Formats: sequence, structure tokens, C-alpha cells
Amino acid sequence: MKNNDWKNKTTVQLQSKLNVNKTAAIALVIVLTLLTVISIYGLIAKDNISTFIALFAVVCTGWAILPLPFYLMKEIKTELKLRENTN
Repeated sequence: MKNNDWKNKTTVQLQSKLNVNKTAAIALVIVLTLLTVISIYGLIAKDNISTFIALFAVVCTGWAILPLPFYLMKEIKTELKLRENTN
């Protein structure tokens, strides 16, 4: 999002968005870790590995998406600190 979008939101809205992003990031890390473990186990222990190769590809894509919530959290925290310093 552009910085202008953050400036148009209230502090309460920004804090709410920050909490949502934290929850989403934590949930994403947990799910991706679980799927990574399952896919690696399936690649090692199972006979039919084609399913687990596809699952591993999906997990790798998920790990690539992971920095987005952290980037948004950084932007929101910066905007909140700017507001805190001006008040």
C-alpha cells in the first residue's frame, strides 16, 4: 500500500490491521512449517512421491509469499511511530 493510504486511516484502524497481519503471519508460518514437514516425510517414507512433490512445490510458493505480511507490519509500525512523535 502507498503511504497515503496509511495516512487516511485512523490509529485504531492501523492497530487493527497490524493485529490482523500479525495473526496472518503467525498462522502462515505454522501452516507452512507443518506442510513442509509433511511433504519431506512423504518424500522420504512413502512410495508414491508425486503427490508430495506437488505439495512441496505449493509449500515453496507459500514461503515466497511470507515476507508480505512482515513488510506491511513494518509500514504500519512506521506510520504509528510517526503519529506518536507528532502528537
